[in-house]
Amino acid sequence: MPARDLHYSELVEVGRRIQKRDLSSVEATQAQLDRIARLDGQLKSYAHVMASSALEQAYAAEKEIANGKVRGLLHGVPIAVKDLCWTKDAPTAAGMKIYRNNRPSEDATVVSRLKEAGAVILGKLQLTEGAYADHHPDIDPPRNPWDATLWSGASSSGSGVATAAGLCYGSLGSDTGGSIRFPSAANSVTGLKPTWGRVSRYGVFELAATLDHIGPMARSAVDCGAILGAIAGADPKDPTAVLEPVPDYLANLNGRLRGTRIGVDPRWTSEDVDAASTKVLQDALRIAVDLGAEIHEIVFPYPTAMIADWFPLCGVETAVAHETTYPSRKSEYGPGLAGLIELGLQQSGTDYQKIVLRREAFRGKVRALFEKVDLLAVPAQTFAAPTIGKMATLGENPDLITGLLRFSCPFDMTGSPSITLPGGFTESGGPVAFQFVGRHFDEARLVAAGDAFQRATNWHRRHPSL
Repeated sequence: MPARDLHYSELVEVGRRIQKRDLSSVEATQAQLDRIARLDGQLKSYAHVMASSALEQAYAAEKEIANGKVRGLLHGVPIAVKDLCWTKDAPTAAGMKIYRNNRPSEDATVVSRLKEAGAVILGKLQLTEGAYADHHPDIDPPRNPWDATLWSGASSSGSGVATAAGLCYGSLGSDTGGSIRFPSAANSVTGLKPTWGRVSRYGVFELAATLDHIGPMARSAVDCGAILGAIAGADPKDPTAVLEPVPDYLANLNGRLRGTRIGVDPRWTSEDVDAASTKVLQDALRIAVDLGAEIHEIVFPYPTAMIADWFPLCGVETAVAHETTYPSRKSEYGPGLAGLIELGLQQSGTDYQKIVLRREAFRGKVRALFEKVDLLAVPAQTFAAPTIGKMATLGENPDLITGLLRFSCPFDMTGSPSITLPGGFTESGGPVAFQFVGRHFDEARLVAAGDAFQRATNWHRRHPSL
């Protein structure tokens, strides 16, 4: 493999080379650090580069592997984490001015588990303020590597940009209303939002406790499965992390979808959806049929109320998460996050309970769908590859907000797992993606479906020219 292609190799491939000692973890790590130094001044994906500790971890991995101790597929592979995951080796600012010097005394559980798997942590990736919609006014947002005029995604924008630009072999993101899926679609990478409770949230800065999901972003479904296998599972530090055993997400991958029942709501997935997003979904369904899937027409419970409820629910939970610093340090907050907290503080107890009841009813209706189908196929969003200018009008345009959240926040409200897959490009060259959504704790099926699609296509192997 030519050295110039190494930075765009898939995580599992790089891991196997390192573990066979065909590639040095130190060389791979140094190459990534050099690439970050060369390109990230323009792309702005990293909040903090952890060069010294990364090289220490790479040397340790190399020594262990030389002595015959291989921890797994991630051993020696350089990856990065969103800067809301606690790290004892570096500050964790969560995109906020008030936490720019915050130095946790321990790692988040997901970071500890990546280290236990032998991964090399390159650094902390930039995000929106407090993981909500907007970057703090003092922070320069990450740039989309495909086109600097295009939106780079919301909260996990740094994770999407760094992964797409070859500045890490995979990353961790978080998703509360779509923030694994938006930047995965925007930057043409694969993102896996696990079931709520599948991955511990201990040591991860909270936006909204019952909506936050932590998951991998990488170049392929297989890479996402490898990362999820390392970070998933019960955690005594987080009682909401489920006790179910963690399966081998890479077992039994055969590149086929024979007998897989895929549900599609033709109206919901096409009405007011742009041509590029519609075409990508239709093309993906044709490929799925060729791979043996069965397409079933369904009627999805229309999520208009859930999209409307998401804002006050998220606001209430965010107000709880920030009660020690808001409103006491209100002047240090940007307008977007402050506005969300104010919305939460305006809700009454009866308002909140009504939202909870509507949410539970919606969860039940979606759960019932999975008695009839194994997966749902939906667009990533109603419009593909939005520009920064278009997204700047989001707060003034309710239809734009609804279109953005239509296929994302309903599955945060239900806690359902989803995989976002690159599926094409617009006529002007902007990335377009679609999602498979699964039943709770059926991430293995999502990885298998994503892998089958990616064996039959090469969208995930197209990279920006930097």
